[in-house]
Amino acid sequence: MTVPPSIAERLADAVAGIDPAGLPKAARDRAEEMLIDIAGLCVAARTTDYVKAVAASWDGPGDCTAIGHARGLDAAGAAVVNGTAAHGEDFDDTFEGGPIHAGVVIVPAVLAAAERHGRHGRAALLGLAVGAEITCRLSTVVPKAVHKAGFHPTAVLGAMGAASAVAATLGLDRRQHVHALGIAGSMAGGIIEYLADGSWTKRLHPGWAAQSGLRAALMARHGFEGPRTVFEGKHGLFHGFAHTTKGDWRALLGDLGRRWVMETVAFKPYACGTMTHPYIDCARRLAKRGIVADDIAEIVCEVAEGTVHRLWEPLRQKQAPPNAYAAKFSTPYCVAVGFLTDDAGLGAFTEDKAADPRIRALAGKIRYQIDPDNPYPRGYTGHIRATLRDGRVVEERQPHLRGGAHERLSRVEIEEKFRRNATFGGWPEARARAFLDFAGRAFDGQMELKAFRG
Repeated sequence: MTVPPSIAERLADAVAGIDPAGLPKAARDRAEEMLIDIAGLCVAARTTDYVKAVAASWDGPGDCTAIGHARGLDAAGAAVVNGTAAHGEDFDDTFEGGPIHAGVVIVPAVLAAAERHGRHGRAALLGLAVGAEITCRLSTVVPKAVHKAGFHPTAVLGAMGAASAVAATLGLDRRQHVHALGIAGSMAGGIIEYLADGSWTKRLHPGWAAQSGLRAALMARHGFEGPRTVFEGKHGLFHGFAHTTKGDWRALLGDLGRRWVMETVAFKPYACGTMTHPYIDCARRLAKRGIVADDIAEIVCEVAEGTVHRLWEPLRQKQAPPNAYAAKFSTPYCVAVGFLTDDAGLGAFTEDKAADPRIRALAGKIRYQIDPDNPYPRGYTGHIRATLRDGRVVEERQPHLRGGAHERLSRVEIEEKFRRNATFGGWPEARARAFLDFAGRAFDGQMELKAFRG
């Protein structure tokens, strides 16, 4: 009896049919922009305590580059450090349909694989596009379910995308690719209990997923086997992390290789949880109308039910986050800091800002109500309704995520964000300019990153 191909086998077949020379221009553009954005974030966070801790914990020396660090690491170490640094300030790209962060897993995995194994930039471009595409698509198979089960989709699904990314970069055959996915399924993980106290584990998730996908692909390349039914099996990935095996597999496979959803990846203008961004835009516009915090009696935000457990509850804690990292996942704080400072970049999420009594006082006036018609996760919207002490009610709405498919950041804006982040991390202008020059030609030559150490 003929056994029908598994989801992993069908995925590997689709990837094998992709010609890197035939990638749409928009897919290549997103890949270059991911490279630029992730590199700037690596530099911005390179001297933070959490990045220092991860780098110091890694024993393996090697010839691979953790961007902004002088010490060479083995490939897995470079992937862990780069992925952790790039995600640490929650300023990295996101995919609205998931939600999920693709670039912060896939770029570190592909850079490490290409640098360690001497792959040409064309192979890195293919790996980056394939890995980002699969990561984004996986997040739409059972929307919201991974988060609801208590796991971080970027950590879980990112490991699978990284396995495919490295498989494509290194030219693994169909059988090896399937095994890489099967192995990665046993390496995936990442709980979201960091929400309880603003601790650091979320920062680690993309780096760990990147090195997991890398190791899984390398093991498969050398003959290690994994289950072919890793996705849909009764003990498979989605059973374990989404509590179902009834996913929409067409969302993953339907037109894979022909339509590129990674072209719609959004680049963040603010250094905090993505779903807070439209609310910050509303808050900044409200402040520009001449309203001051003391005039506000209460603010109510209409929100999607799927965002409440991460960004709104427990409400008292979200109104007074325990530290700067927790503030990044508090809509009340993000609205308050945007309103009072007209900013939500790296400087808006410091310990001093998180403890600022003016920001806390305003955040304490902010609550939510669930909008059953909110389109999340297909789209992210924002809303603020402020009741003033004199009885007036003023309102602002934002129909979409700025930086996403409906209002993209331009290449100029992405490069300017990179420069600001590089400056924040201590790079001189000449080095930042050199990296931007490299990024514009990275996929046309050898992937050489040693010039960007230290």
